Amino acid sequence: MNRSKNLLLLLFLFVGQLQAQQLEKEAPAGFDQAKDGISHGKIDSISYSSKTVGATRKALVYTPPGYSKSKKYPVLYLLHGIGGDEKEWLKGGHPEIILDNLYAQGKLVPMIVVMPNGRAMKDDSASGNIMAPDKVAAFATFEQDLLNDLIPYVEENFPVLTDRENRAIAGLSMGGGQSLNFGLGNLDKFAWVGGFSSAPNTKAPQELIPDPAKAKEMLKVLWISCGDADGLLRFSSRTHEYLAENDVPHIYYLESGGHDFKVWKNGLYMFSQLLFKPVDESKFGLYSPLDINAAK
Repeated sequence: MNRSKNLLLLLFLFVGQLQAQQLEKEAPAGFDQAKDGISHGKIDSISYSSKTVGATRKALVYTPPGYSKSKKYPVLYLLHGIGGDEKEWLKGGHPEIILDNLYAQGKLVPMIVVMPNGRAMKDDSASGNIMAPDKVAAFATFEQDLLNDLIPYVEENFPVLTDRENRAIAGLSMGGGQSLNFGLGNLDKFAWVGGFSSAPNTKAPQELIPDPAKAKEMLKVLWISCGDADGLLRFSSRTHEYLAENDVPHIYYLESGGHDFKVWKNGLYMFSQLLFKPVDESKFGLYSPLDINAAK
């Protein structure tokens, strides 16, 4: 009997080690290339009335393969950078291709992805001086537009689940900072938060997470990723260090690369697979393909 128990224990340990070794750490070659013979999602443009801005605003919505209005879906709000608009992800990252391929492999929970314009002002185009004070301020104003105008519109016009555990937010650069600011600042609205190469608009860690115990209790996944050659790396590393010091579970994903779509597409590939399903916090420290101490 004892021998049988020992054999079972060894088998359990071996399987656990094998699973850890097989943990996918980076997107494979071709993950962002369109493939024939698979089902495809759909991209639509929507217009919604923004009381925050006092104008009609636009966003893109990706609905997954097999989308049906008779089902209810969780939602990911995916934000762009300071030089982009609601089409930046579509033009530079083609999330519809990345997600279609992941669905074909059975790796995603079916979800709706909303790509808004995060520059909440009447002239929200990415033109002229994108660093002008009023344009930079508009990215902060977007928090109210998102919470009070866009999310209610999506929930009224699409078959979506409306609780916090079925709502995620993530973004690149300026949108990464927005995602951390808005997601961590509204834990009653978001349980899944991701920042890809987050920009200087990211609040200081003590402002982002003033109550680590609450964040630990309410967050499902907090994802922070950046390229090791990115000049903005310190904004991600300082947040990671604060979270680690305060024992807040999170994934700190340091990878080879700069401030570009190579990193951001990989971030979407990795982060999206974690959403809206049970998570194993014991594996959070295993994802990064690089040594996190290299960021210090």
